[in-house]
Amino acid sequence: MSEQRPKVMLGELLIEKRVISQDQLSIALTEQQKQNIPLGKVLVKLGFVSEAMMRDMLGEALGQESVDLTKVVVDSEAIKVVSMEFAKRYHLMPIAFDADGKQITIAMANTFDVVAMDKLRGLLGDEITIKPLLAGEVEIDNAIDQFFGFELSVEGILKEMETGEIDPQVAISADAEYSQPLVRLVDSLISDAVKRGASDIHFEPEESFYRIRYRIDGVLRQIRSLHQKYCSMVTVRIKVMAGLNIAETRSPQDGHFSLQLFGRPVDFRVSCLATTHGENVVLRILDRKKGVLSLDNMELPPESLQTFKLMMGRPEGIILVTGPTGSGKTTTLYAMLEWLNSESVNIMTLEDPVEYPLAQVRQTSVNPAANLTFAEGIRTMLRQDPDIILVGEIRDEETANMAFRAAMTGHQVLSTVHANSAVKAITRLKDIGVQEQILAGNIIGVIGQRLVRKLCTYCRETRAPVPAERRLLSIPDEQEAMIPEKKGCTYCDYQGYKGRMSIIETVRMDDDLDAMVAAGATHQELQAATRKKGYRTMADDGARLVLEGLTTLDEVARVVDLTDRIP
Repeated sequence: MSEQRPKVMLGELLIEKRVISQDQLSIALTEQQKQNIPLGKVLVKLGFVSEAMMRDMLGEALGQESVDLTKVVVDSEAIKVVSMEFAKRYHLMPIAFDADGKQITIAMANTFDVVAMDKLRGLLGDEITIKPLLAGEVEIDNAIDQFFGFELSVEGILKEMETGEIDPQVAISADAEYSQPLVRLVDSLISDAVKRGASDIHFEPEESFYRIRYRIDGVLRQIRSLHQKYCSMVTVRIKVMAGLNIAETRSPQDGHFSLQLFGRPVDFRVSCLATTHGENVVLRILDRKKGVLSLDNMELPPESLQTFKLMMGRPEGIILVTGPTGSGKTTTLYAMLEWLNSESVNIMTLEDPVEYPLAQVRQTSVNPAANLTFAEGIRTMLRQDPDIILVGEIRDEETANMAFRAAMTGHQVLSTVHANSAVKAITRLKDIGVQEQILAGNIIGVIGQRLVRKLCTYCRETRAPVPAERRLLSIPDEQEAMIPEKKGCTYCDYQGYKGRMSIIETVRMDDDLDAMVAAGATHQELQAATRKKGYRTMADDGARLVLEGLTTLDEVARVVDLTDRIP
């Protein structure tokens, strides 16, 4: 391991963290002078600290990122850049290329090894940048022995499995050898899904085959079809990784696990459900790298961004985000929290479960088994002197009433509710059981949103709109116009789309709308009033994106109802 700071600095840090005592440091310094090896090695050799602890402490002392190679899934492309002999000679382990293939992450025992870095640059060329991460020497040696010499690509592993014998018992072993193709297959599929930007992985048993699909940009895509014989083995392997009961195949089970992928931690939520042809397994991918966006990076139109900030400037009341599952509600809430977060406020969240950690924010997961429901959690949080409370979802009358009680007692509350539009969220709250008198005056605003796929910037085309499209987009007949159309290329995997963006409608409540709510106005009356005030619907915002060339009309029509725009 690298050690560039004075040894006393590392020793003082270890004492400050109460990892070792002063006596242990004195013993290690004496041994270090005798053996003339780095202090970190001496401490590990003496058994005073583990190599994992030393790796993390040394990374902190040097101001560098560290990586736990025991939890890493190596990218099959990255490992090809160096030979096993090269890796052993310079104590390094290639981990992953980024999505564009322009940066490679390398785990190194000495991140300041100039010779090793020069040799790497000579192999890779100047067009690829190197991101070094600190790792322990023993971890690197073990990783080299584990990953080198084995097929890591999905295609190669499947070919190996077809031609060789598979030991079914390997699936039930948490410490299964990496030489076993089944272990590598599951890891490679997970790694491939994360690299492609998938949000979910579906392992679906059919009568005669085993289907694997990824959800990418909100749409499921079939990636592989395997023989039915692999179904039970893959399911058991995933259950072992998630700590689930492998003997239970009839009852639903939920679990989670974490892996180091592409130099960063990625969390997975696992759901197993018995179906006609076997257990269906779905992995939800929680990639922290792309989890929390800032408001400025959400590509909102300027007027919507200004409205967001005006609503968040009000110190008490409730802000609601509405939309179906997978519409980006959590991402919007986290972006709002990121904007509000500062040392001057106490922010507390109650989620099911906590998806992404936020600094300075006290985050809690609901736990019905411990009597910590949304309603009970809000009641407890009010005793914790919060300024801002995030409630993951309002789904029943008790939670709704507690959330509004918090809003009425001087707190700012952020939450979600399932409804088809911003205005319909108010109707939904009435259906749940919240009285009009409580709704009126306590709702700061409601945000309705959906996610649409963005056109690939490399292959998108344009064409003249037909008359029906002109009417939907409000383009006058005499005006010349072109609208975008998808095509497909290697960059977007021949989908025509790459990435997603929000279409937003925002209703900021004022005295007129509050009076209508208190008087029991219908959804149609509220909708008409918001249109008169110039509020734009999601369909209007979708049409704007089409006219700006960012997505297609077909894609907008896939997620929102455009019939209201028909003259």
